[in-house]
Amino acid sequence: APAGDRLTVTVRHAGGGADGTYEVRCRPSGGTHPDPDGACGAVERRTRWGRDAFAPVPEDAVCTMQYGGPATARITGTWAGRRVDAAYDRTNGCAIERWDRLVPLLPETGRTQGAPGA
Repeated sequence: APAGDRLTVTVRHAGGGADGTYEVRCRPSGGTHPDPDGACGAVERRTRWGRDAFAPVPEDAVCTMQYGGPATARITGTWAGRRVDAAYDRTNGCAIERWDRLVPLLPETGRTQGAPGA
């Protein structure tokens, strides 16, 4: 495993006491995250050779008009030898799915609604 797999996760507007900044270390799991083992496992499941586990939603993606709430997150650090600087929100179906793939690194918010005014 690459040395230095460390992530800093900053969560805002998630509710339920999940807001804050957390450190995550993997192999062995540690840090200030409430579930470091689960957080490391979520990222490890997304890790594939040659692919960015934190890649943004492609610009040409067709996404459902859902609103998953005001939660935002930023993940920075190093994973699998690569620098990480990724922003997350829950503004549409693609963004919600991208967020949910990293639960419990990112908190489960449980808020999904139809688009405002829809």
